[in-house]
Amino acid sequence: MATFVLVPGAWLGAWAWEDTARALRERGHTALPLTLTGLAERAEEGGPRTDLDTHIGDITAFVEKNDLRGVTLVAHSYAAAPVTRAAGRLGDRVERVVYVDSAPFAAGMRMLDLMPPEAADQLGQQVKTHGDGWRLPMPPFEILGLASSLDGLDEDRRDVLRARATPHPFGTYTQRLAGHAEPGPGVDRVLIACRDFTGLLNAGVPMLAFLNQPPWRRFDLATGHWPMLSAPAELAGMLHTAAS
Repeated sequence: MATFVLVPGAWLGAWAWEDTARALRERGHTALPLTLTGLAERAEEGGPRTDLDTHIGDITAFVEKNDLRGVTLVAHSYAAAPVTRAAGRLGDRVERVVYVDSAPFAAGMRMLDLMPPEAADQLGQQVKTHGDGWRLPMPPFEILGLASSLDGLDEDRRDVLRARATPHPFGTYTQRLAGHAEPGPGVDRVLIACRDFTGLLNAGVPMLAFLNQPPWRRFDLATGHWPMLSAPAELAGMLHTAAS
């Protein structure tokens, strides 16, 4: 059985993994969701200095303090950035890295690089206007719903996401990933792609081509960007298969 450390994406906490973690435990696995600094129940621990290094430290400390080995690190969305670096730091404690609707970051890369400059500028303005100068509010559902992000979320699940989402420390978006940004060569690499990401992969986007080649193993999940909320049992099944 595997030991899963489940790292949520932007605006989320460990709470988002509850149903998926339960389904993994029912299959006999150890499932350990964590909350990153500045989010959910740890919101008051964050501040203007909370950045990518803070979240990398959260993940590495969680694994080391609990003396976990043979770990499967699971990164949803934004968490790809800190998980990529944490996996390299943790060395042989990590057996597998799973990117859920996300992909590993290269050294020198930052979250804002994933969007056009004008969109990055707009986010910065939102932080100044509505985010206390250091936190990024979750976009309104009218914006998120323009693509397939909200697919599979019924009204109850949307209400939960809306109510429990926490403004995200913007320093984690602006800081570039420093140092060696790859887990060891023996670490199993898995991608779980949801609808929009599957479309990009199937379209042959050059910068994502490596994800369709060994040593990567790819699973496609026909749901929106928050599968731990929209399809938790199916997500747990894919994680189980990936670890089997």
